[in-house]
Amino acid sequence: MESVTLSRRGFLRGRMRKVAPAQRPPWALAEDDFISRCTRCDACVEACPTLILVRGEGGFPSVDFSKGECSFCTECVTRCEPRALLRTDAHELPWALAARIGDACIAAAGVECRVCGESCPVGAIRFRPQLGGVSRPQLDVQTCTGCGACFAPCPTRAIAIESRLDTPMESEQ
Repeated sequence: MESVTLSRRGFLRGRMRKVAPAQRPPWALAEDDFISRCTRCDACVEACPTLILVRGEGGFPSVDFSKGECSFCTECVTRCEPRALLRTDAHELPWALAARIGDACIAAAGVECRVCGESCPVGAIRFRPQLGGVSRPQLDVQTCTGCGACFAPCPTRAIAIESRLDTPMESEQ
């Protein structure tokens, strides 16, 4: 899901660039509601124990998985006074994210690497042995929490954390 970002200069020159929407903190309201409620106070950013919440475009909090993973501790939700982050049910998913293993995975090139599977706290990435080759990662999207633990350690940045709607139900590499 991409949106088009326009600047005045870009519009006048006919240049429009496609930009993926910012990933909001867990339990964020729908984007329009989030933007209207969030006061950009940074309380959630300061509360994040894994330091993955950062001040993003426009001063709104966003997630940077290159810094680590989300532990779903709910500290950001607890500190959000305007309730732009809102957890209404203990069984509610924090977001509609899942990992996707892309073509840059070095296992596809015959290089043994299991760092994503070793990093996954819920065991959503497993390795199936291949005859005459190295084991390749298989992602169970149903098990994946979208925490991002597999993203930063990947040596080739073959992993993307994206909307479950954009991720195939089973990702094999």
